[in-house]
Amino acid sequence: MNPSATGWVKKHFSSFLDFIDKNTMDEEDFYEALRAVGFIYGHSLDTITEKQPKGLTWTTQEKTKVNLFDALAFTYYDTITNARKEDCLEAIIAFYKLLDKKEQYIINIPIGKGSLEYKVEKIIHQRVQTNESVLQKNFSHIITNALVYIDILSFDHYLITQEDPYEYAKKLEAVLTETIWLALQQKESKDEYNKLLIKLFESSLRYNSLIKHTHTRVTEIDLSIVTEPLEQQYLLDLCSLSLWDDQKIDEHERLFIMEFCTVMGLDEKGYLEGVLAVKTFLTEHSDEVAYLNYSNPVKHFYNQTTSTVSNLISRNSKRLVREIRESRDLVILLGQSTTRDLSKDERKLVKNQLLDICKSIPSLAVFLLPGGGLLLPILVRLIPKMLPSAFNENLED
Repeated sequence: MNPSATGWVKKHFSSFLDFIDKNTMDEEDFYEALRAVGFIYGHSLDTITEKQPKGLTWTTQEKTKVNLFDALAFTYYDTITNARKEDCLEAIIAFYKLLDKKEQYIINIPIGKGSLEYKVEKIIHQRVQTNESVLQKNFSHIITNALVYIDILSFDHYLITQEDPYEYAKKLEAVLTETIWLALQQKESKDEYNKLLIKLFESSLRYNSLIKHTHTRVTEIDLSIVTEPLEQQYLLDLCSLSLWDDQKIDEHERLFIMEFCTVMGLDEKGYLEGVLAVKTFLTEHSDEVAYLNYSNPVKHFYNQTTSTVSNLISRNSKRLVREIRESRDLVILLGQSTTRDLSKDERKLVKNQLLDICKSIPSLAVFLLPGGGLLLPILVRLIPKMLPSAFNENLED
């Protein structure tokens, strides 16, 4: 199952149903599973109901897509008696259509022809896109899906009340960002982690384009909308994430969290579980989580981009080999580039022929986007490593 190819929802749904049939879980259990894989923290390192197939490495975005779909589907099956696949998909589409009526939340839901699965795929794909350009996102290594769980809480609210979910989502997002911002202010000095988290949450806003941060105490924030256990746990987890910059929470920060728990009617157990979950996740995955890799942004940008390009090439290797074999001049020049510098005209020829090949393979369309030409040197560098036999065969002809 490839989460970036058409038809993945239809193929994956059976795996989802098989998982929930074999695993007895309530919404709190599923939330904990989402938190363990990083979905709650805005960075999915794994999926829950289906593992990536052998030979296919899913990107963080693809894992987020699978987790978002699973969370929506689980919410439906956990809430609705005698749930059916078609009804579940229709409910997801109807939910996002209500959000999509508002100018601030434009998903461009497919209308007209197309299966329910296809429409859900398009919605989820657009939902996990960042609000920044591809190059800006990669360079600043900020993931803008930190608040995506609001969708799940809003979907649950919609299923139970049948009310327009937009106002609920907007109010919940405002409360979350106000509380997170206040938590970040507990730091006497802002380091790079804090600055990146602020940008992370600001980039994740979808319903509130501008929030004025004027509160100085938790008691000043209107928390009346946060009444359900999962709403409270989610807010507590994001506050704990905000405070975990130096791998500890000092006394001043602990008092802030305890005040929040008191206002929410939570006991110390909930606070300790939230802090422990954040500590475990960030300690075990510090090298993988984007907003922890702020020491060398250029190196991180290169590593992220190289990984993406390598993934694209490996998934399209057969078609790429075929296209390259039909471009003898390109093969010869790439081979010669390993032993000498190409001339200006030769470099231009290589660039044009590579772009022509990318045009013939839809998955490589990223190279045709504005700024995509910056990725070509990485493509040139990776091709000999990925497809050595193709180059050898062509050079020997």
